[in-house]
Amino acid sequence: MNRVHIKTYGCQMNERDSEAVAALLRGRGYRIVADEAECDILLLNTCSVRDAAEQKAIGKAGHLAARKKKQPDFILGILGCMAQNRGAGLLDRLPDLDLIVGTQKFHQVPDYLDNLRAAQAAGVPIGETIVDIAEEAGSQNTIRDHVLEERQVSAFVSIQQGCNMDCSFCIVPKTRGDERSRPMEEIVRECAELAERGVKEVTLLGQIVTSYGRRDYAHTGGVTPFVQLLEKVDAIPGIQRIRFTSPHPRGFKVDLIAAYGRLEKLCEYVHLPLQSGSSRILQAMNRPYSRERYLEIVAALRAVRPDMYFSTDVIVGFPGETAEDFAQTRELFEACNYDMAYIFKYSIRSGTPAATLADQVPDEVKEERNQILLGLLAANSDRRNATLLGTTQEVLVEGPDKKGRKFMGRTRGNRVVHFDADERLIGELVPVKIGRASTAVLYGQLSLAGVTRDE
Repeated sequence: MNRVHIKTYGCQMNERDSEAVAALLRGRGYRIVADEAECDILLLNTCSVRDAAEQKAIGKAGHLAARKKKQPDFILGILGCMAQNRGAGLLDRLPDLDLIVGTQKFHQVPDYLDNLRAAQAAGVPIGETIVDIAEEAGSQNTIRDHVLEERQVSAFVSIQQGCNMDCSFCIVPKTRGDERSRPMEEIVRECAELAERGVKEVTLLGQIVTSYGRRDYAHTGGVTPFVQLLEKVDAIPGIQRIRFTSPHPRGFKVDLIAAYGRLEKLCEYVHLPLQSGSSRILQAMNRPYSRERYLEIVAALRAVRPDMYFSTDVIVGFPGETAEDFAQTRELFEACNYDMAYIFKYSIRSGTPAATLADQVPDEVKEERNQILLGLLAANSDRRNATLLGTTQEVLVEGPDKKGRKFMGRTRGNRVVHFDADERLIGELVPVKIGRASTAVLYGQLSLAGVTRDE
């Protein structure tokens, strides 16, 4: 009765949280299984960014609840953002849940499962659902343990939790709490330990990752705490690539932009959330920058690294968004020439200021605007991939592809590449000459020539 399956919805932060829970459970003697049909305990780590994400998890939990009738000892729990957002209210829809644990209580999951299993072993009915969505000081420091697959070459490292930005559309401040950073020395130690275990690439994670340590560490010589952290991770032997997500445009000060020119391991890939290309809508969203400032940041980054790759987040159909506002978003989207984008149709989130705004945009208009940007994104990706044909790119070999026919890895610009290779190259940086491309994937062959960057 100790087999656990964790199903994760949502962002990379959620993936990292699930991994940390899995590591804690393994340390307590639980087995983590990949197949939910083989588990005795199933935990859903949920997302609340959009209503559709919550409904998907609720539907899944409702389906799983039927399993409890056939398997009385089966334990079902909901973790994460939806648990934090809805709390005991989830029991109105899902009365058979055994466990509801919020975002600051992940580390308590092993204790709660131990208690549930002890009750079962004693033949005592489980009774009331365990609900814990309380805040806990220092909870950001508990997301530190890793479960690494054999020869895993990349890993997420949580450096900060919570958000103080209060964007009018966003429920994250409610589900993740106030901004809280981990001690810098602990993060550096974690990255060094990952390097000793064979990890070559780390992605630093936070709700607003560029705000890291701003209340805890002094700016030194004009260098922000986040850039100080990047410098320390860059100096770790064995770590060969650094990425981070998700930042805020206001975090791209002079020091961070300059870091792309002087920190060799910091990949030339930036996730720079836009949300809207209309300054009027940005103001309504409570986003503290204008379209002009956003374009200045993009230009400054490209001045430092002409081969910079950009991804972004965009919301279409925010309340009051007119055809002219969307035209400005489309114009800026084309000007920035994004390599990747996460395009969302605005979703009402109860409890956020935007939920009560007038002039809600009809669903069919949101869908039309969504499709327009998706079309532009596909064209952008095809265009960038075409520029890579014939070039030789540095690729970090991750392992066999899903079909097991070739090997795959990523360029510094986060492009997926498939190629023939040998298992001994897993974890190595190799030159791959790009021969053909689809919209999403590059194909190439190992090259004896040096790497050429697309300038």
